[in-house]
Amino acid sequence: MSKQVFINARLATLAGPVPYGLVDHGALAIESGLIRWVGPAAALPKEFDGWNRVDCAARLLTPALIDCHTHVVFGGNRAREFEMRLQGASYEEISRAGGGIVSTVMATREADDETLLAQALTRVDAMLAEGVSTIEIKSGYGLDVDTEIRMLRVARRIAS
Repeated sequence: MSKQVFINARLATLAGPVPYGLVDHGALAIESGLIRWVGPAAALPKEFDGWNRVDCAARLLTPALIDCHTHVVFGGNRAREFEMRLQGASYEEISRAGGGIVSTVMATREADDETLLAQALTRVDAMLAEGVSTIEIKSGYGLDVDTEIRMLRVARRIAS
């Protein structure tokens, strides 16, 4: 059984006397992947004295994030459109130049499953690196039954 206490941490909390806050000089006790205790290190109960210590060097520890609406399975990218928006182009101008959702729909329909999966995994890896632990994947860039089903099959493969 893994028993660790993360010490010297800055803790972001979502419960307690205020809806959220920060605890400087905090401690977090975890046993077998479950949080057993969290709070100021000075108040850490003695029952955790023999547990393995991990010094967080004043780093911030936060609860994992949940993205409950994300589109990660799609073809292509819209970086050019972003650049156009930064230069003041309207959505209508971007659409006339071949951008907008139509460009994503076309790129999604043209991409094979392996390409869609590889691009989606890159996006998911970036989300995980930022602290997202759970994602709910939406389809929507196929705009026809066959492409939408393909996208959902690719989305199912992301978990593995």
